[in-house]
Amino acid sequence: MQTVKISKEGYKYAFETNACEKCAGNCCIGESGYIWVTPVQMQNIANFLNLEIEKFYEKYIKKVKYKYSLKEIEYNGGFKCVFFEEKRRSCGIYPVRPEQCKTFPFWEHFKTNINEVEDECPGIIRL
Repeated sequence: MQTVKISKEGYKYAFETNACEKCAGNCCIGESGYIWVTPVQMQNIANFLNLEIEKFYEKYIKKVKYKYSLKEIEYNGGFKCVFFEEKRRSCGIYPVRPEQCKTFPFWEHFKTNINEVEDECPGIIRL
């Protein structure tokens, strides 16, 4: 597979896309946090899973004040996204994953915290 490097203006690093193949799913596991989803994203995921939105919401969503997050499950002393597939070490809803997941590792927080994203993602290349 050909290596593709993605960079984004304002970031002092690039991302090597084939690093996901050798990663343990670090962006899907670890400390507890929120995996924000919008109502449109929830509907897209529900459709992908062939679930009615009510069943999807009940099974996979937690409401945090006025926002929605995918649920997490305790895993190896930390947590994992409810859609992280352990055997494949990858996302079970990858084609319809939330925007937050699509934009990783180019999150605003990491602009000034390169060491943190480097520790989490083997695909980070400093520029």
